[in-house]
Amino acid sequence: GPTTFAMVTQLIPRDKLPSAITWHSGSWQVAAVAGPALAGLLYGKTGLGFTSWSMVFGMSVALGGAFLIGPKPAEGAQREETILESVRQGFRFVWRTKEVFSVMALDLVAVFFGGATALLPYFADEVLQRGPEGLGILRAAPGMGAILVMLWQTLHPLKRNQGRWMLLSVAGFGACIVVFGLSGMFWLSFAALFMSGALDGISVLVRSTILQMRTPDGMRGRVASLNSIFIMSSNELGAFESGFAAKLMGVVPSVVFGGCMSVAVAAFTWLRMPRLRRMQY
Repeated sequence: GPTTFAMVTQLIPRDKLPSAITWHSGSWQVAAVAGPALAGLLYGKTGLGFTSWSMVFGMSVALGGAFLIGPKPAEGAQREETILESVRQGFRFVWRTKEVFSVMALDLVAVFFGGATALLPYFADEVLQRGPEGLGILRAAPGMGAILVMLWQTLHPLKRNQGRWMLLSVAGFGACIVVFGLSGMFWLSFAALFMSGALDGISVLVRSTILQMRTPDGMRGRVASLNSIFIMSSNELGAFESGFAAKLMGVVPSVVFGGCMSVAVAAFTWLRMPRLRRMQY
């Protein structure tokens, strides 16, 4: 993941970078939603063997394409330093570059409180009473929204006020989670999750572009590694927070509380970090 992130700017001209990041993130979202569905369809129709060999073939095509990329060393990449010093420099850069640190921290806190994925089985079964089929639809809803906004962004990219759009998207994401928590109707819950994925997709695109544009080539891999830690830990810790809060205050109140916290984090960042709010690229 960090290697791919670092290579994008080496392969794409800087003026095409926002569009490239949109395609990069969009392809991942499409694969995340369509991959499991396609695998299940193949497994049901052709069996395990053909499905597994299809996966091997797809990975081989991707690996072959990667080997066709020539060496593109980053400027200043030839350094004599220990691994520990390299890691320390990555942490130091993120901490001192307030835009980069703010973007990563915003994602961590918003997902930590606003993620409701871990509680979807309860809502599908107990609240909405739709069983496994309903759970599958609810799980797919955020990804479907993200795919739609990625496609829209390829045709209509954000030209200005990207920092403002990012913060508004985080606040809207939290509001959608609140609506989902309070909803007792299946299609309203689906719509809320769909919109949460769409708004999160806007936020992801802006955050990724800011990280790419504000990070020098020689530091990009380390920043991407730290960002990956932030993303993965926010998802897993968010699932833990959802279960812990549900135990303390009940399932529905915990989801509503998490959505309100995401809105509050966006509002706090809007007021206290005007540089991030006014950021454009």
